[in-house]
Amino acid sequence: MADGPRGASEVVAVPVTATVAVVLAVALDVLVGEPPNRFHPVAWFGRLVAPVDREWDRPRLVGVLAALLLPLLAAGTVFGSVWLAARVDPWAGAVVAGVALAATTSLRMLVTAALRVVDLSTADVAAARESLLALAGRDASELSPGLLRSAAVESAAENLADGFVAPLAAFAVVVPLASLVAPDPISLALAAGAAAWVKAVNTLDSMLGYRSKPVGGPSARLDDVVMWLPARISALLLAQVAGRPRAVLRARRWLREVPSPNSGWPMGTVAAALEVRLEKPGVYVLNAGASLPSTRTARRGVLQVASSGVVATVLAGVVAWL
Repeated sequence: MADGPRGASEVVAVPVTATVAVVLAVALDVLVGEPPNRFHPVAWFGRLVAPVDREWDRPRLVGVLAALLLPLLAAGTVFGSVWLAARVDPWAGAVVAGVALAATTSLRMLVTAALRVVDLSTADVAAARESLLALAGRDASELSPGLLRSAAVESAAENLADGFVAPLAAFAVVVPLASLVAPDPISLALAAGAAAWVKAVNTLDSMLGYRSKPVGGPSARLDDVVMWLPARISALLLAQVAGRPRAVLRARRWLREVPSPNSGWPMGTVAAALEVRLEKPGVYVLNAGASLPSTRTARRGVLQVASSGVVATVLAGVVAWL
């Protein structure tokens, strides 16, 4: 008789604890925000990547090894932590998984930073240019207020896909799939490890994936593959939240303008939904026939990104429950 109830609780444990982990991750993001770098696991991972960022005799080989091994190291660390905690108690596993998921996703900081740039673009252009450094890796020294607002909206849309939807979706999808073939502690740990792996891949790309860095080529190609679906999911979310479902179809017209195979989808969708031009000087122009966003329109775009993140969270909780 003892085995029956325990087995029943195990059947329920994964969807319940996984959903709790999603809720906890979002609660930590909203109530606590990003921890200081010295306590942030993503910053710790960045320190592991930093020594790779130099000249090598065989940069492609080093880049391949980094792209394969470093994300696996991050995923394995998270997997082991969640698995050990879950073996002690399922709720302990949920807490550790939630903390790990919070470390791999970020919405509050993204929205706050983007709104700050938008608000400062009319009040203090110099401060807006400095604040943009927290969002986008571009030279802001000559950007006009309109281009600053454009950069804020673009970065918010792109990072919704890379920094929020991608790891959250990985966690939510792996939970039910892993539950089919693995026992409870392992399936929850695999889901948390998947989120960490996705975040590590994106972090590698953000640090190494530049044309000027041959060692970063493999990381950039891997990131292109991993972010393919999240970018398109994010575009659909943004279009639905804006009440402009055809915005995704309009965005397709401008994709060739954007060097990345993925970031053009959420950025182009926002440009279409807001009826504004989004432009990175010398690189791309989305919706060229429109005007750059006003402060009011840019704020609306950033808030649509926030709303899309909320919808993504709800969907992730539902999928994790399945």
